[in-house]
Amino acid sequence: MFLRSDSGLEQAGGTATVSFGRTLSPIPAATTLERVRAGLAKIDWVPDLGARIGSADWWRGALTCTALCASAVALAPRIHPIAGTVAPPLAGAEWDEARSQSIAPLAFGANTGHRMAANDFVAPLTETPERPSIDLSASYGAGDSFAAVLRRAGVSERDSDAAMRLVTSATSLDDLKPGTQIDLTLGRRADKTVARPLDQLSFRARFDLQLSLKRVGGALALTRQVIAVDHTPLRIQGLVGSSLYRSARAAGAPAKAVESYIRAIASRLSVGRDVHSADRFDLIVEQARAATGEVQLGGLLFAGLMRGGGKPLQLVKWGDGDRAQWFESSGQTERRGAMGMPVSGHITSTFGLRMHPILGILRMHKGMDIGAPWGSPIHAATDGVIQFAGRTGGYGNFVKLAGPGGIATGYGHMSRIAVRTGTRVSRGQVIGYVGSTGLSTGPHLHWEVWRNGVSVNPRTISMSSVVQLSGEALRTFRARVGSLLSVKPR
Repeated sequence: MFLRSDSGLEQAGGTATVSFGRTLSPIPAATTLERVRAGLAKIDWVPDLGARIGSADWWRGALTCTALCASAVALAPRIHPIAGTVAPPLAGAEWDEARSQSIAPLAFGANTGHRMAANDFVAPLTETPERPSIDLSASYGAGDSFAAVLRRAGVSERDSDAAMRLVTSATSLDDLKPGTQIDLTLGRRADKTVARPLDQLSFRARFDLQLSLKRVGGALALTRQVIAVDHTPLRIQGLVGSSLYRSARAAGAPAKAVESYIRAIASRLSVGRDVHSADRFDLIVEQARAATGEVQLGGLLFAGLMRGGGKPLQLVKWGDGDRAQWFESSGQTERRGAMGMPVSGHITSTFGLRMHPILGILRMHKGMDIGAPWGSPIHAATDGVIQFAGRTGGYGNFVKLAGPGGIATGYGHMSRIAVRTGTRVSRGQVIGYVGSTGLSTGPHLHWEVWRNGVSVNPRTISMSSVVQLSGEALRTFRARVGSLLSVKPR
C-alpha cells in the first residue's frame, strides 16, 4: 500500500512507517512567546463602544480608551508661563511724543496722529486763524421762525431780518414745511467778537419754487427759480386677488389712498360679500411731479371697481375740503347711516314713559336727555332749515330743524342759540350750546325727533338722502369724470 504524506512523498508498507519527507524536514514546535503574541493578535482591543454596550468586548474597549487617555495625560509635557518685562511708564516729552503717534479717541483732545510732538522750535500762536467761509445746513422745525433758524446757525440779527424780508416778499412763510433744509454759507468776519456775515442761502420754499440769497455789493439779493410741476393724476389698476388692500398696495397705491378707496366702495356695497378675486380695482390719486424728479401723492380722486358679474362701480370725489362727497359717475350720491349724537355726553333719560323729575308725575318722555358740561357745543343731526329758534315753555331755549324725508329734530334747554329762524344748516354745524333753561334740573340737552309730525325714538332713525347734480354743476361734474377716465394707467 502506498500513502501520500503531507510533504508529497509516497511511502509503502504499514501506516507506522515514517515517511522520507518528514525525516528530512521536521516541523519545529511553537514557543510560548509566539503563542502569546498570536493570542493577543486575535483580540479586538478597540471595539465600537456604540455597539453591544455592557458586553465583555465593550468593557475591554472602555478599558483600552481609559488607559490611552491616562497615558496621554501622564506623558504630556508641563507648560510653565514665561515671565516678561513691563515697559516703564512714560512721562513728559516722551509721553507727548508717543501719544502723538498713536490713535486715540477724540475725548483725549483730538491731537493724535501727528508724526512728532511739538518741540522747542514750534512757536505758539497768539490767535487761532479762522476759515474764510463756513458751509452749514439748518433744519426748519414745526412752529419755528425763519429768522430764529438763521440766528441759531450763527447769522447776525441784521442779516437774518434782511433775509426774512426778502423771503417773505417771494412766498409766505406758512408754506414752509417742517423739516425743510436750509443751506447757508457764512463769510469772513473782521474779528471774533462779531457774527459772520451771511454770504449765501438756498432752500426749497415750495414744491414748485427754489429761493436763493447771495451777497452782492454788501447787500443780499434774492433769486427765484420756478420749478415746473406736472399735475397729471396717477391711475392704478389691477386684480383684487385674495386681498383688495394687499393687491392695491402691491400695485403701488399709497396706504392712505387704499384706505380711502375701501371706505368709498364700502358706502355702496359690501366689500366682503360683493367683491370677488376676479374683479378689477381702479383708483386715481392726486400726483405732482417736479422737473427736479420729486413726486408728491395726494388724496384719492376716483374709486372704481369692475365686477365680472355686475354693473361697474365708478365713484368720483366732488366738492371742496371737508364737504366733498363721493358721487357716482351719473352725478348722484346717497348718504346712509344712523343719526349721530348731537352733543358729546352721556344719556341720562331715554325715550318712553318716565316719572318727571320736577312735576313728579308719570308722563311720556318724547325725546332723549343727554347730560353734558355747561356750554358744550350742540351740532345739527341732519341737513335742513331752522323752523324755530327761540324760547318756548318748558323747553327753554329751543331750536327746531326740518330735515329731509319728513324728519325734524328739536334741541331744548340750550344756554345760548347760535342760529336764526330760516337759515339753512349742514349736518354737524354748531346750532347752540348746552344749558339748563326751562324745566331742567341741570345742564343737559333734550333731543327730540319727529317723523311726519310724530315723535319717535331718536336712536331708531336711519338717515338716507339722495342728492342729484343738475344744470351747470352736472355739466362740470361730467367734464371732470371724462378727464379722470382719460388718464392712462401706469
